Amino acid sequence: MKKVSIYTDGACSGNPGPGGWGAVLLYGSQKKELSGGEAETTNNRMELQGVISALEALKEPCAVELYTDSQYIVNAINQRWVYKWQANGWMRTKKDPAKNPDLWERLLDLLDIHQVAFHWVKGHADNPYNNRCDQLAVAESQKFLRESL
Repeated sequence: MKKVSIYTDGACSGNPGPGGWGAVLLYGSQKKELSGGEAETTNNRMELQGVISALEALKEPCAVELYTDSQYIVNAINQRWVYKWQANGWMRTKKDPAKNPDLWERLLDLLDIHQVAFHWVKGHADNPYNNRCDQLAVAESQKFLRESL
């Protein structure tokens, strides 16, 4: 199984508002950058979309070390919250629905294909790949701001 490192980030101008995501995939000496965005979204949706898009870009099952500055994602996976939400019909509590179940379902399907270890990195710090993902995400969100002018 190929070993891949992935860095992702999401950005949103307003929450909700125009948003973007960025991803850097590393395999050996190869590097691939991906990005995208939406005109009206949330930061957490963009964080999730970055992870999903990066994993969807893999052409075969891989062992992935995934780095993100989203504690929302890392904690939901590593502390298994997302599996409880899913088992409870996408409810966090009896009265509190989980947010973004459509994206969580897509991510869980990808986790059945790939072996993914999720790692938290401090955002806007000294990690060049996380910083690059932030640049990509912000640039995507700004495209929607320019279009609305």
